[in-house]
Amino acid sequence: MTRLSIRRFLPDSIVARMALTVVLALLLTQAVSALVYLTDRPEGRPVHGFRVLVQRVSSIVQLVESTPVTERGRLVRAIDDPVLRVDWQREKPRFGDVREGFPFERLRRAVRNALDDPHRTVVVETRRERPLPGPFPVEEHHWGTDVRLSVQLVDGTWLVFSGGDPLEGPFRLLRFVLWMAGIVAAIALVSLWTARRLTAPIARFAEAAERLGVDGEAQPLPEAGPRELRAATRAFNRMQARLARFVADRTQMLAAISHDLRTPLTRLRLRAELVEDPEMQRKMLADLDEMEAMIKATLAFARDDAQREPRGPLDLADLLQSLCDDRVDAGHDAAYEGPPHAVVDGRPVALRRAFANLMDNAIAYGGGFTVRLVPEDGQARIEIEDGGPGIPEDEFEKVFTPFYRLERSRSRDTGGVGLGLSTARTILRGHGGDIALANRVGGGLRVTVMLPR
Repeated sequence: MTRLSIRRFLPDSIVARMALTVVLALLLTQAVSALVYLTDRPEGRPVHGFRVLVQRVSSIVQLVESTPVTERGRLVRAIDDPVLRVDWQREKPRFGDVREGFPFERLRRAVRNALDDPHRTVVVETRRERPLPGPFPVEEHHWGTDVRLSVQLVDGTWLVFSGGDPLEGPFRLLRFVLWMAGIVAAIALVSLWTARRLTAPIARFAEAAERLGVDGEAQPLPEAGPRELRAATRAFNRMQARLARFVADRTQMLAAISHDLRTPLTRLRLRAELVEDPEMQRKMLADLDEMEAMIKATLAFARDDAQREPRGPLDLADLLQSLCDDRVDAGHDAAYEGPPHAVVDGRPVALRRAFANLMDNAIAYGGGFTVRLVPEDGQARIEIEDGGPGIPEDEFEKVFTPFYRLERSRSRDTGGVGLGLSTARTILRGHGGDIALANRVGGGLRVTVMLPR
């Protein structure tokens, strides 16, 4: 099996993989322990102490002898248990390997003394040919499953005692499996809890990385957890601070350059007024107007980017309706379709500017628009459709470049300076959303905006 096929069966999360590793190690340990237990377990495991055995045998013999014959069968069935098997027989048992000498004679003598009957017939036999594991020192060796003890009662019937094992039987394997399952379940729960605690900083790290792409002013992560995670968090916080400084410096520099350009533009405008050729003067003033419009747009973009407007819940449907109403009041063709209310989390002024840019583009190039709001699971989809000529597909990405304009929009009567779409996408991506363009089948352009709710 290749490494790729093995990875296919592995869980996807670190928590599950850590828990799986612990559980597999536990199962392997339990399997080895069970194998050692089952293969190295001694035969005839001792279950009875010598004195306890003698006391129990003598007590049962005396109890059965004092019970009427008609009730003895039921009594013996009640006494019989998995540790000491007891059987009452009317006929003499068929003996197997009867044992004589020490330690068997000591056991017989102890039973006769306990019964206060030195002539009581007591037979000790083994079920296997090998001898018992050593003599019967008091409280050391125990009577195991290999030995059977038969005692004749005063009426000639017999009580046969044999050693049992409470762990043997049909439920032994089931008990073992249940114990294993219980232990594995307990370890798995502890492993999952521990793994979740260990990987919680990683989850927070991923959330912070995602938040950084949406909110550059997000608070730094607390440096907690293991040493490696603390080091990664510290590096992430430094990176976030450097990015914030870089964006701030870039914005400040852009604003400074745009502001400083106003002085030479003013001098150029004064000099253009002195040009005697009217046509040349008109062209020069038109170029200066266009340059001044670009500088104003750049300053507005830098000023809005530098503002740290707080995020909060806002009614996106109300914002879109108000923008449409403003355009209708200005004499343009604008319509809104969607629910009356749809709350999203964002910066109201920034979102208003982004959608205003998109609507103004639709009016400039399409003569009017229809904005459609569709709330979806966890996000909101906004579509702005116009009836204009559309955009070539190979220009879809280029139109988002700052100051880029299509050839047909070079006229100052219809075209802007080329910052509208760029500003809109910057704002929308700063909210965790995005924007896409597509040409409509019947003609016109469709702008689709996705915003998280």
